[in-house]
Amino acid sequence: MIMNESIKLANEGVQRNQEQPPNHLENSGLLVHSELTQSMIPNNSESDACELAKSNFSPNCWASTSLGNVAEYINGRAFKPTEWKEQGKPIIRIQNLNNKLAMFNYSSLEHEEKYLVRNGELLFAWSASLGVYIWQGEEAWLNQHIFKVLPYEHVDKKFLYHLLDEVTVKLYAKTHGSGMVHVTKGKFEATEIELPPLAEQQQIAAKLDELLAQVDNLKTRLDNIPKILKRFRQSVLAAAVSGKLTEEWRSSEDLIDWKQSLLGDLVNKPSYGTSSKSQEEGKIPVLRMGNLQDGKLNWSNLVYTSDEDEIRKYRLYSGDILFNRTNSPELVGKTSIYRGEREAIYAGYLIRVQCTNELNPEYLNILLNSTSARAYCRAVKSDGVSQSNINAQKLIAYPVNCPPIEEQTEIVARVEQLFTYADQIEQRVKDAQSRVNHLTQAILAKAFRGELTADWRAQNPELISGENSAEALLARIKTEREQTQAVKKAKATPSN
Repeated sequence: MIMNESIKLANEGVQRNQEQPPNHLENSGLLVHSELTQSMIPNNSESDACELAKSNFSPNCWASTSLGNVAEYINGRAFKPTEWKEQGKPIIRIQNLNNKLAMFNYSSLEHEEKYLVRNGELLFAWSASLGVYIWQGEEAWLNQHIFKVLPYEHVDKKFLYHLLDEVTVKLYAKTHGSGMVHVTKGKFEATEIELPPLAEQQQIAAKLDELLAQVDNLKTRLDNIPKILKRFRQSVLAAAVSGKLTEEWRSSEDLIDWKQSLLGDLVNKPSYGTSSKSQEEGKIPVLRMGNLQDGKLNWSNLVYTSDEDEIRKYRLYSGDILFNRTNSPELVGKTSIYRGEREAIYAGYLIRVQCTNELNPEYLNILLNSTSARAYCRAVKSDGVSQSNINAQKLIAYPVNCPPIEEQTEIVARVEQLFTYADQIEQRVKDAQSRVNHLTQAILAKAFRGELTADWRAQNPELISGENSAEALLARIKTEREQTQAVKKAKATPSN
């Protein structure tokens, strides 16, 4: 079922139960509906993962064994910082495995062959953070806290890679959510596993490569949707302030009765917020620049005041616009609207703007969050060492092409409808991301219970029985290990 679901998801997306976008979206040339919905996944993935985790089933033809019986694990060398050089072979540390941008240290010396890692070899990080990797790069030296994993002759490397991926999840589960984890070599090698015959290992590895590539593709598409939504919202705002969004409503491409003016002609005198020190607790919150997020107010991470004089002087009223006058060059000028959600005042890095009857506060919020307003802010800001500033005089000098109040109201309604649509998509994306994060482990769980290869086993009984059985495979591995150890022991024994 998981394989069929994954194929269906990758090829179709979720079209069922999907709302169509408002007509304004298409009329404005902003239709991104297909981009936003093609990455969605079905609602049952998380429950599937939970059900899969409950079963311990494995086929009768598989053999119970431990990790130590299927591969050799060689710990890396304990390189000292004094041995690090700027040239030579790179030294693989854990950060080089879990962060592709991490810088390498190097060693120009020659070390034991067992510490040399070649392209395509299997590695397992066993301290601080657990994880299995396939090294993709030039020859390198292996640092401590990482095993070089050498599968025995009758164990498929890609199968073992996927198996260690599932083992990692189980090892993390035993740490009870601890961020820093550590597993000793003895406990690691004693980890119990179920081993299929070699031919089935290869089948499982091939199926997992295919399915997990589809899951990775889903994750990538889901991760890209917030960027699409950001462009979508900016397109909506641009269409709103240019008149394109209400072109059909006006029945004209001309901006009928739109008035060119300065912002200062449409608002009362702007005022700066309080410079008094706020407290962690108090009567009412003091809104700061961090509370201005995407045109709305974020009511987390609040500070407070109980000063009655401050409350009277800086009290906010529904419809007040808050403009961030001092911030980083990228964020200065961000704007949000106060809708009377709760009683509050505002801090000194904010400017409060109150509209006259000619300007709808909701429309002003749209206007100041548009790309044209952001471009104006970048042009007029004064830059300091690490922060930029836009004072009230520069703010009210912003040139505005203002529509009639009736059209402002229509624009606000249309933007709200489109943004609500985008918010619904955003929530579905978050839900989908949560479900798809369970999908990998659901697929791995099915694979290592033999469910992905049940039909293959039924069609190929000769490849999983007799001398091809898992028990026979383990016996051969044991014999070969004993022979290898005897040879090593003989070489290490001095001759008379």
